[in-house]
This record gives sequence, structure tokens and C-alpha cells, in this order.
Amino acid sequence: MENTIRAVLNAQLLAVDTGYRNAGISHYIFNLINALPKVSDGIAYTVLAGPRRPEMPDAMHVLATRWPTHQPVVRILWEQLAQPILLSKIGAELYHGLGFTLPILGARKSVVTVYDLSFLHFPDAFKPWKQFYLSLFVRMSARKADRVIAISEHTRRDVTRFWNVPGDRVSVAYGGVSPDFRPLPPEDISRFREKYGIPEEFFLYLGTLEPRKNLPRLVEAYARAYGQDRSLPPLVIAGARGWYYDEIFAKVQALALEDRVFFPGFIPEEDLVLWYNAAEVFVYPSLYEGFGLPVLEAMACGKPVISSSAASLPEVVGEAGVMVPPEDVHALGQAMLSLWRDLDWRRSLASKAAKRARCFSWEETARATVATYRAVLRER
Repeated sequence: MENTIRAVLNAQLLAVDTGYRNAGISHYIFNLINALPKVSDGIAYTVLAGPRRPEMPDAMHVLATRWPTHQPVVRILWEQLAQPILLSKIGAELYHGLGFTLPILGARKSVVTVYDLSFLHFPDAFKPWKQFYLSLFVRMSARKADRVIAISEHTRRDVTRFWNVPGDRVSVAYGGVSPDFRPLPPEDISRFREKYGIPEEFFLYLGTLEPRKNLPRLVEAYARAYGQDRSLPPLVIAGARGWYYDEIFAKVQALALEDRVFFPGFIPEEDLVLWYNAAEVFVYPSLYEGFGLPVLEAMACGKPVISSSAASLPEVVGEAGVMVPPEDVHALGQAMLSLWRDLDWRRSLASKAAKRARCFSWEETARATVATYRAVLRER
């Protein structure tokens, strides 16, 4: 069409490998890309992807590089050296960096998505080279972009506070939840338990194993609660190993909980809804989150949630879950103990959680993103 706007999306952080890279950010990008064509008439999209990528909607024109951009150093080189040349050939009106950064060379209308600023809040939790790269390039990208998209109000405030980006240049596009995340029939859950030998009742954490997830404190809180009530069900800590995770396993061993705390590892996308449904309570004690997709997914499955009160998590949970300070091991253990002992409370929270989760959808994420595109293009 004559009036069609051409937008380029850099989606190099999309992942299909089993592991922590196929987690929150990749999940957000994948669902946004699938929702955008449904809400954005008059915009033609080109997606810049790596050689390892999931299938894209038919409405998306995909340009795949042969560079192995699943390797971080290669991806950085491609984004900053090869990508500007490619963009000059494409000649699109708008560029959207979906993974924190923009190409520093070249001038065009641009949007960048910033998921969180954990590398500034917890620099010691990152490998030094990664912390340096993110601190430098994300700041430069946020200041260069015509608009920044944050995935929560808390992240929006961080961007304006740390880097003096004017508030009117930072918008919010919350994450969403797929309709696939829902309460499942009891027979489906029974078959799942039998297939994998999963306990009848258990507390569940699901997410990457890394320092800011606060998992040693979760293990300690569970130990305290279990010490008070031996009927407490096991704790399952599910997710891929990210970095600096040895302390988690050391804590389990030090507290002699090897027969009470289990680590099933990375959970494939198709099994997530089954794990959420099989759990009795979902626990997420993170020290910092840009949004907190696992919490929202568990809520959509009708699970009572215990969450930390840190960062953006109150924006997700609202009044539909139990919130505790992330450093308060005693409060976390008491919350687990109290919920376990009160079935009526668990059922009440489960109902509230499912209702709250319906406030978030990927189409709303896409609409907020497109509104940012149009605001940028109006300023030409």
C-alpha cells in the first residue's frame, strides 16, 4: 500500500535452544511479534533474526543472518558493525531494538525496549564484561532512541532516574499472558504427575537460577517452615541454570534438604502450564524484576502466589497474592506455612489471581507498542 509504514525489528534475542536464554526476554519478543500483525494495520514489518529462531507469523518478512548470533560476543559485533550496513539497504522508516540496544552508528527514527536495569542494581550478580557492556550500550541506546519502551512502570522510572531520559520519551508496554495458561482438568494433571513422578502437592518456583532470583533465601525460608510443620509439601525449584547458581545447591546441602527440595531443570514451553497447574502454591522471591512473567502465568493458571514486594512485582500481583519483602526470610517462611495450613485462603487467592491475570494480554502489549511507533513517526 502507498501509505504503508515499514518497520524493522531486531529480534536477535529470540531463542529456541533449551536453556536460560529461552526464557523471559525471548518469550516477550516472540509473543509481541506474533501479536503485532493483529493490531497494526498500515505497518509492514521486517524481522532481523538469527539462524536459530522460532517460526514467525506469515505477515512478518524475516531476514536471517548466518552469523551465530546466539553467541553474545558475535551478536554484539553483528548489531554494531553488520546491522548498520543492512539497515541502510533496507531503508525503513522506523527501527525497533527489541533487546536493550540500538546500533550506535546511523541515524533513523528508533525505539528501544528496556526490560530491566538489574545490571545497575546488582552489578556483582553479572559477569564483569556483561555488566560493562550493558551499562554502557543500554545507556547510550536509551539516550539516542526517539522513544524507550519499558515493560513496567518501575522500569520506566529506573530509566528516567538513572539516565535522565525525559519521562515523556519513555512508555510502558506490559507483558501479557497467553490463553494457553489456564486451569486444566484434574485428569490432565493426574496423567502429568504419573508420567514424571511428580509429588501430589508441592511449592513451585519457576525461572532462571541466578543470583537476583533470591533462591538461597527461598531454601532457607522453606527449611524454617518445614521445621515447624513436617507435613509441609516439598519445594520444587524449576528452571535452567543461568550463572552464579552454586550457592543455591550449597544451601540445600547445608540444610540437609536433598530429599525435600528438587531441581527438575529447564522446563520446555509446552510443559509450563502443566507444572503451574500441578503445584499447590507458586513462590517467587526475586530481588528485582522488570516484569515477572512466571508470576503472571501461574496466576492465569489459578494458582495462589507468594511474591516478593520488590521492583515491578506489585504491578503484576496487585491485591491477588501474598507479598513479602525479599530479604525477610522469616516472613517468606511464615507465608508458605500459613498458606499451606489454610485451604480456604488458598482457594480465595487462586480465584483472585485468575481474575487479575485476565487484565494482561499480548494484544494489549502490541497495541501499546504500536502507539509508541505512531508517536515517533508523528514527530518527523
